[in-house]
Amino acid sequence: MQDIFLEYKVVIVFLHVISAVVWVGGMVAMRYAAHQSFLEIESPAKRLERIAHALKRLFSIVIPFVIILLITAIFMIKGYGLSQSDFSPFSYAKEAIWSVMFVNLMVMILRRNRGERFLNEGNMVGAKGQIELIGKVMVPLNIALGVLAIFLGTFLSSSL
Repeated sequence: MQDIFLEYKVVIVFLHVISAVVWVGGMVAMRYAAHQSFLEIESPAKRLERIAHALKRLFSIVIPFVIILLITAIFMIKGYGLSQSDFSPFSYAKEAIWSVMFVNLMVMILRRNRGERFLNEGNMVGAKGQIELIGKVMVPLNIALGVLAIFLGTFLSSSL
């Protein structure tokens, strides 16, 4: 695996960085640009419907990048030999952060799907309960964690 990493290092690191940018940047755009726009929709039903649709599109865009992020992380950990280096705590911290972010993403997807189902059934209270937490807590949490992981990655790359 180290040979593959050394041969394709620039491509692997690029794919890793662009994947993090798309995932975190997509969440920033959704939370701080699109979300504010959704709040201007007067009909609560239409607002929830638009939010659910936008989240579905966001998740379908970021999932491939999350997979690429995971694969490239494995190549980088093995390629740089981070597990056996003085930087292993930072590497493990980064892995832990991305793992928490991934679990949070999966829960967001489940909540969005449940919210959409409630919308289709006409259960506005149930739909709001599922979708509201995503924008208020779950996306901001992943943004903060993602920024921290990107900082740790920058620290690691400048130290190697």
